[in-house]
Amino acid sequence: MAKEYKLSPQRHQELLEELNYLTTVREKQVADMIKEARSFGDLSENSEYDEAKNEQGKLYSRKAELQEILENCVVIDEEEDDEDTTGDYIRLGSTVTVLDVEFDEEQTYKIVGSQEADPMNGQISEDSPFGRTLMGHNAGEDIVVDAPGGPVEYKILKVER
Repeated sequence: MAKEYKLSPQRHQELLEELNYLTTVREKQVADMIKEARSFGDLSENSEYDEAKNEQGKLYSRKAELQEILENCVVIDEEEDDEDTTGDYIRLGSTVTVLDVEFDEEQTYKIVGSQEADPMNGQISEDSPFGRTLMGHNAGEDIVVDAPGGPVEYKILKVER
């Protein structure tokens, strides 16, 4: 069974645009690079040809990866309701403010699909240990995350959609 990828509508659109670019523009550029490198003569000692073929391999690999993601993705609708959703349970698309109990530090994260995770910018994957532990909880609850350095205790301060 293929892995299911959860994507926001924006990320889904970005991947579609990237695949379209690779198929329509980049593929032609790489083909032109190969054609030009062939014109330099002996292919056995032609570094330009080798580099162009490597670029072609990277292109085909990325296209296959994008096709795999897009064929097995679920687009998660993150639209907000008209009513106030503060305090709602944590799910994909939620923005969560937590308090690290040990260090008394507040941190804010957005829960995203694995294809969008960027922990350095506050976007954590629902598949990460921290993301998995947060899922389904509400503001005011205490959670314990099993981290590599040992358990870390957090208090969920706020949940927003």
